Amino acid sequence: MTTHTPERVVVLGASDKPDRYSHRAQILLQKHGHHVIPVHPRLTQIEGIPVVPELGAVTGHVDTITVYVGPAISSDLAKSFIQMRPRRVIFNPGAENPALASQLQGAGISTEDACTLVLLGTGAY
Repeated sequence: MTTHTPERVVVLGASDKPDRYSHRAQILLQKHGHHVIPVHPRLTQIEGIPVVPELGAVTGHVDTITVYVGPAISSDLAKSFIQMRPRRVIFNPGAENPALASQLQGAGISTEDACTLVLLGTGAY
């Protein structure tokens, strides 16, 4: 199962717990052929994929950042988001951050409040 064009996707707030939506999204993104970069400060790998400890440590081109952390965490990462220059940022349910979204849009980065799992499941990703 693949989507149109494989993307390089950062999962901010990645989890190694199978019941977490960020974990489910990582698995589904991979099944759709995307290259996933999980970000979590204390994990070293998830499902055999190396984990990056912080957003600022991600190197190379990024197409999408899918956010699973709340505004208390994401608000302090505006500079890292902007320096990374992804094509878009998806704020999953519970991670919405209108102030950050406004900053990113001002920097020319597309944002959306959506569920990555639903987008993938409906072919709208």
